[in-house]
Amino acid sequence: MEQLVAFLLSNFTLTFLIIAAIATAISQLRPRAAGHPSLAESALAYYSLFAIGFTFLYNFVMHVFLGDLAASFIGWENSPFQAEVGWASLGFAVVGFLAFKGGFEMRLAAVVGPACFLLGAAAGHVYQMVTAGNFAPGNAGVIFYTDIFVPLLGALLLWMRYGTMSRTSSIAS
Repeated sequence: MEQLVAFLLSNFTLTFLIIAAIATAISQLRPRAAGHPSLAESALAYYSLFAIGFTFLYNFVMHVFLGDLAASFIGWENSPFQAEVGWASLGFAVVGFLAFKGGFEMRLAAVVGPACFLLGAAAGHVYQMVTAGNFAPGNAGVIFYTDIFVPLLGALLLWMRYGTMSRTSSIAS
């Protein structure tokens, strides 16, 4: 059990992504009624809440309050950069939480900002693997793959949700 908890906590991006999928599935079990959210709507909402909101809140706590631990997991030395990553993560978390109940535009923001961060982080991980031989779990493990997969999934969910929106409504209104 201790190993499972350690795995879930050290691979928090995957953990919160799975929780988002479970929450989406549960939300779709309710009887269909007028105004019941579509699968695309529910998936994007729970993605915003868990894969963005809670993931980045966890990242904030780790980098700001447990910087030494976070740095060693990534294979870095601790530096003031840890806190900067943490505070940026808090901003993404807040947008993710707001997007959970927000509209399409808020969810778009909750996907695009973190996607830029995560894809940039993935590129940084590759650079560290190639130039420094850094294959620490926080650099080359599950975190690396979710840094790529989470933004791609977010883009897919946005596309699916946009496809279910009324063609008469305007995103810019």
